[in-house]
Amino acid sequence: MRIITVNLNGLRSACSKGFYDWLQTQQADIICLQEIRIQQDQLTETMIKPNGLNSAFEFAEKRGYSGVGLYFQKTPDRIQKGIGWPELDSEGRFIQADYGELSVVSLYLPSGTSSEVRQNFKYKVMGYFEKWLRKALKSGRHYIICGDWNIAHKEIDLKNWKSNQKNSGFLPEERAWMTKIFGRLGYVDVFRTLNQNADQYTWWSNRGRSWDKNVGWRIDYQVATPAVAAKAIQESIFKKQRFSDHSPLIIDYEWEL
Repeated sequence: MRIITVNLNGLRSACSKGFYDWLQTQQADIICLQEIRIQQDQLTETMIKPNGLNSAFEFAEKRGYSGVGLYFQKTPDRIQKGIGWPELDSEGRFIQADYGELSVVSLYLPSGTSSEVRQNFKYKVMGYFEKWLRKALKSGRHYIICGDWNIAHKEIDLKNWKSNQKNSGFLPEERAWMTKIFGRLGYVDVFRTLNQNADQYTWWSNRGRSWDKNVGWRIDYQVATPAVAAKAIQESIFKKQRFSDHSPLIIDYEWEL
């Protein structure tokens, strides 16, 4: 089972940069999209059903903003749009596909870089989502939660960690929350079980030639419950083409849908 997660920074933009041509070469079972920045009435037939894949989307109320989606080869038993909290769901940040006992989520946690108001909203979302994570564990289902979490967990997860300790995305409170998710709660950062190397990033600022110098952040994750995380066998971050300011994170699992 191959799962890809990618923040597209606009579905139309990524489409114009060859995203669908690349996707056709991947033979992925599920592709989790974040920041599609599009509405239902703007979707083309290619966007709805690229290369025979089927799709589901959750749109933000605000046009040209946020939004998440899924592409899949096998139709899920159930699709859940939204997490059940109107304040978050109005921004189109959560969609879930269920296959038997496995749920795959495309998640786009908010950034707090634009203002203190948004950082406070981010903390509020983190609190709500932690409760959701605890409930998900108690359900007994297997989960793979894919997406842009907008937090780099450890010093190894961003190049300039020393100068970013007071910046959103690497604040002590955010990092401690991630440690709790991967520690006390028992969820697994799947990429790190397979790759402990430095300089493994999924997002690069558009400023200061960050991409050329590989001055990046690892803020895109596949976070899983232990049993399915243990089935992960291969990871990669695709960097040969750029579809966005993020790169696709690809993980293969010995798991049958």
